[in-house]
Amino acid sequence: MAKVSAWFDANVDGVQLPLQFELIPGGRSNLTYKVTDGAGASWVLRRPPLGQVLPTAHDMLREHRIISALGPTAVPVPAALACCDDRDVNGGPFFVMEFVEGLVVRDVEAAKSLEPEARTAAAVSLIAALAAIHSVDPGGIGLGDLGRRDGYIERQLKRWYGQFQQSKLREVPAVDEMHEFLVAHVPEQQATTLVHGDYRLDNCLLEADGRVKAVLDWEICTLGDPLADLGLLLVYWKDPSDSFAVVGSGATELPGFPRREELRALYEARSPYDLSALDFYVCFAYWKLACILDGVYTRYAAGAMGADGAAWETFGDSVVRLAEAALATAERVG
Repeated sequence: MAKVSAWFDANVDGVQLPLQFELIPGGRSNLTYKVTDGAGASWVLRRPPLGQVLPTAHDMLREHRIISALGPTAVPVPAALACCDDRDVNGGPFFVMEFVEGLVVRDVEAAKSLEPEARTAAAVSLIAALAAIHSVDPGGIGLGDLGRRDGYIERQLKRWYGQFQQSKLREVPAVDEMHEFLVAHVPEQQATTLVHGDYRLDNCLLEADGRVKAVLDWEICTLGDPLADLGLLLVYWKDPSDSFAVVGSGATELPGFPRREELRALYEARSPYDLSALDFYVCFAYWKLACILDGVYTRYAAGAMGADGAAWETFGDSVVRLAEAALATAERVG
C-alpha cells in the first residue's frame, strides 16, 4: 500500500502517515476500506472488485462525481474528498470520502440495537431521503448529462440482461422468461429524476434514533424512472409473513418497522407519482437483482471478491429464487 499512502499524503488534507487499511466487510460489489492515519483520523476508500469486471460496472469516478454534486443538497451523503484514475496507484480507479459514524442495519442483530420507535423512524427517514433524491433537479447540480432522460426501464432491461448473459456460469430459464415479459409490459415513464439504483436500508448509515445520516453506494446512479428505486426498496423490505428473504434483507420483520404497504403509502404522500403500476417495478426489481447476484456469484467463484468468508455458493441459489419471485409477482401486473 506504499503507493496509495503516498497518494493520500499528496491529495487528502490533514493526513499523518503511516496509514492503516481495514476492509469493511459486508459488501457484495465494490471493496470498501476504512483508512486510519497515525493521528487516529479516518477516511473511507472505495475501489472496484479485484480482477476483471464488466466494463460499465463498478464506476468509482462516477460515484465520486455524484456524491460531490449531491453534497450541497438535502440528500444526506458523505463528503467526497479526492479521486484517482491512475491504475498504477492501486490497480484500479478509486476515491476517498469522509468517514461517517453510523449504524448499518444489515441483519436482524444490527436491527435489535434500535428501539422499536427508532425502527419506525428509520423507515420514515429512509422514505424521506428517497423522496429527496427524486426531487433534486439533476441539471441544477451538474448531473443533467448523467444519463438519457427517456426509456429508463428499457435501457435497464438491455443492460442487466446483457451483463447476465456475459457473466453467467449456467442457464437460468426464469431470468430469460422474465426478460421477455418485462420488455412487453413497460409502463410509461412519469418523470425523469436521479435514480440511486440500489436503494435499501443497509446502503444507509443511521443515527441511534433511526434517522438516515448518509446514503451510500452511488456507482450505478443515473437519470431515470423514480419508481424503480421504490420497487427495489420494497423487494428488500421483508414483512414477517414473507416466506422468502432477499439476500441483505430480513431485519425489517422486527417489531417497529412498518410493513411494505405502509412504506408505499409514506412514499405516495411525499411524491407526485401515480403508483398504480408499482407491481411492475417490484417485478423488475426481483429480476434485476437476479441478474446482479448472478454476476456476484460469478466473481466469487472466480475469487475476485476477496476472502471475507462469505458462502458465495448461496448466491447461485438466490438467483433462481429471485427469478421465480419475479414470475410470481408478474401475475399481479395488469
